[in-house]
Amino acid sequence: MKLKIALAALVLGLTPALASAMCGTRHDTASACAEGQVYDADTMTCIEPVSS
Repeated sequence: MKLKIALAALVLGLTPALASAMCGTRHDTASACAEGQVYDADTMTCIEPVSS
């Protein structure tokens, strides 16, 4: 019984760390773009806005 509780506690304790470690790619957002740039969701980068 003690082993089951210890294993459950270990799994529950490691779950948040494993979930945060899964995302290894860089994600820009609109708030991370420099002034005068906009976020392009297709390329996932900040770009200069295209004026028409």
